Amino acid sequence: MMQRIRRLLRHRWLDESDTRRAIPPALAQRLAERVAASERRHTGEVRIYIEAGLPLSYLWRGATPRERAIAMFGKLRVWDTEHNNGVLIYLLLAEHAIEVVADRGLARHVPQEQWQQIVQRMGGAFRAGRYEEGLAQAVDAVSAVLVRHFPLRDGEANPNELPDRPVLG
Repeated sequence: MMQRIRRLLRHRWLDESDTRRAIPPALAQRLAERVAASERRHTGEVRIYIEAGLPLSYLWRGATPRERAIAMFGKLRVWDTEHNNGVLIYLLLAEHAIEVVADRGLARHVPQEQWQQIVQRMGGAFRAGRYEEGLAQAVDAVSAVLVRHFPLRDGEANPNELPDRPVLG
């Protein structure tokens, strides 16, 4: 019970201002540019979602950061790409949790263990508060996977199906 109360307080203590301190406008712009550059090399779509704490409804039912990431994957329509190869990079500040959610077209090629390795590599930067470094590593690693499995061919049309700018919750 105490653990649940501590978790609730940790999530309610942080708010959108904490997210904006961690990801100021200039950093959000650099991340958007990095995503755009990444997407010029493959047919996938990359989204970044960062929030300070889970909504109360998630906390009451004991939801995990993974459950929230999957919900945001749907809400941000990352699943709604032509090749089903969208990827969401999710960061939850209150728990220093990182999740990578890949759409079914990409998940067929990449085992969950490979996504977990990417998460582990960037986790150190996040825990140290180096969000730009960690998110840059994440975008680069996801991009490498997408280039390997869904490279952009010469002359191939590549519409930008989803916004490149990170979403701050």
